[in-house]
Amino acid sequence: MMSKEDALAALSAAHAIEKKPITNHNVLNEAYDYAKPSSFSRGLRLELGNFVILLISGTASIDEQGRTVHVGDFRGQCRRTFANITGLLESEGATWKDIVRTTCYLRDIDRDYEAFNEERTLFYGKQGLDPLPASTGIQAILCRPDLLVEIEAIAMLKKG
Repeated sequence: MMSKEDALAALSAAHAIEKKPITNHNVLNEAYDYAKPSSFSRGLRLELGNFVILLISGTASIDEQGRTVHVGDFRGQCRRTFANITGLLESEGATWKDIVRTTCYLRDIDRDYEAFNEERTLFYGKQGLDPLPASTGIQAILCRPDLLVEIEAIAMLKKG
């Protein structure tokens, strides 16, 4: 007979959600100036039966070497951020059409929201998004002083 602890462990394992880290070093790398080891994943892939949920961590205008790019250029940082998220999605067989929610962090929402909304609207239009993802915009101090925008996203798609 199985002990109570063994039975609970077996039950937990049977109901565990499969998790896998997401990355795409062709578009962005971990920021090398962060303390090592890094204490977060670029994103997580969760598999729930026939469905996949992608949780994309806050993503910004970071290049393949982990450096900030488009310093001082808000629109350039927006475009690079969207490109980085696109690369992360593609690495998991997803597109922006699978995005259901974004949280958008702007260093100065009063100064930059209009430009952000213009860039986002143009980008979403090119992606053919309908309906648009749910979204929240927040003013925040970002992890690097040269970053002006950071976006996190949630995508949901069917497996296969």
